[in-house]
Amino acid sequence: MGKAKVLTRDDSHIIDKMMQPFYEFVHIESSGGLVLIITTIIALVWANSPWGYLYEAFKNAPLTVGVGEFILSKPAILWINDGLMAVFFFLVGLEIKREILVGELNSFRQASLPIFAAVGGMVVPALVYAVFNIGTPSVHGWGIPMATDIAFSLGVLSMLGDRVPLSLKIFLTAVAIVDDIGAILVIAVFYSSGVSLWIIGLGLLFFVCMLLLNRAGVRSPTPYLLFGILMWLAFLKSGVHATVAGVLAAMSIPATTKICCGDFIGSMQKHLTDYDFGGGKSKVTLSNKEMLSALGSMNKNVLMASPPLKRIEDNLHYFVAFGIMPIFALANAGINFSSDGGGIDVFHPVSLGIFFGLIVGKAVGICSASWIAIRIGVADMPKSLVPGHFVGASLLAGIGFTMSIFIATLAWDASSPFIADAKFSILAASSVAGVLGFLVLRSCPLNLQCPVNSANTKP
Repeated sequence: MGKAKVLTRDDSHIIDKMMQPFYEFVHIESSGGLVLIITTIIALVWANSPWGYLYEAFKNAPLTVGVGEFILSKPAILWINDGLMAVFFFLVGLEIKREILVGELNSFRQASLPIFAAVGGMVVPALVYAVFNIGTPSVHGWGIPMATDIAFSLGVLSMLGDRVPLSLKIFLTAVAIVDDIGAILVIAVFYSSGVSLWIIGLGLLFFVCMLLLNRAGVRSPTPYLLFGILMWLAFLKSGVHATVAGVLAAMSIPATTKICCGDFIGSMQKHLTDYDFGGGKSKVTLSNKEMLSALGSMNKNVLMASPPLKRIEDNLHYFVAFGIMPIFALANAGINFSSDGGGIDVFHPVSLGIFFGLIVGKAVGICSASWIAIRIGVADMPKSLVPGHFVGASLLAGIGFTMSIFIATLAWDASSPFIADAKFSILAASSVAGVLGFLVLRSCPLNLQCPVNSANTKP
């Protein structure tokens, strides 16, 4: 048998540089998950405290935006769910586009395993929910247990540290992103009402304008922002949920550079020379026009050499993870458990359908679909994973939280008796799924592949 190839330090350094964007993504999502947990606890305590009436006042506070006759007035909860969540879905759209262009969804062979797993993890939970609710008014909530909250899922994975292979984190991230695509389609098709075709056409016209901007090589974010807002307003009034506009807007953002590597290096060298001649060892001052001009030119070069999609995605991650998502959790996770608040029926078909859909449905759906994909030969079993990793990941995918709560708010209005049961079951199932997933992955054997060569490593 031949000797296994051992990675050198240089090889490891190159791989680390290639994986750095993924490491940053996981780190932000993991940290955001911890913030979401804290915010959820605050919402639950606040809603059930003597100051619970202030929580309701916060959610229903009217907010008005506009000038003259052109005004838009909505309660705060709708601004959060229709407005801020559109930004969240814009970020999701950027992630989807990146994964399709250069990530795990770049080719059918790469994407087949997470696609099969995600489809199984959406179809089976919906069927489980339908079994409990078929023939009842609550059956419309079948889309709730289909969703996966990537922030919470990766947050649990981060607690396991090096006990889980990087390939498992990549697999779960890809599954969650495909899951998001499915959720977007479900929202657009099944959770939109009173659709106005001519207003949708107007929104799509703005989308075409954004595509033309991309085609024309426009890289400034301002015109995209303007047409994106107009498209959001059109979708808001059309009956199709406004968050769909966020995903469409993301598809129009340029993903290529405007200057090639050689031209960039040559231009930067020239501007660095100008910068050196302009000041030498002296500090940059407002009076040194040569140095300031060189800095401005280098900044323009950097912007032309970096894809707008990646730049916007990086900037939005922190805003979404530590701003939008905590606000969404604060406004939507506050369930009143008292009888005055309607009480919680844990044995209601809604509660049972969501609970078993997220825990049993997700686990069965992802594991069985992954097995089928590998069995029929359209996907390969990752060498660093064992079956227990798939079980643990499928349980973590049962952490629905953000997306599940969001779909619940679309399935029924705020006055529906099903809302409280749905939110409670989502929180309960997500908690159980997180604990079970953690325990399963904690028990999996360490399976380290391709160790980095060191002084103590023998080939």
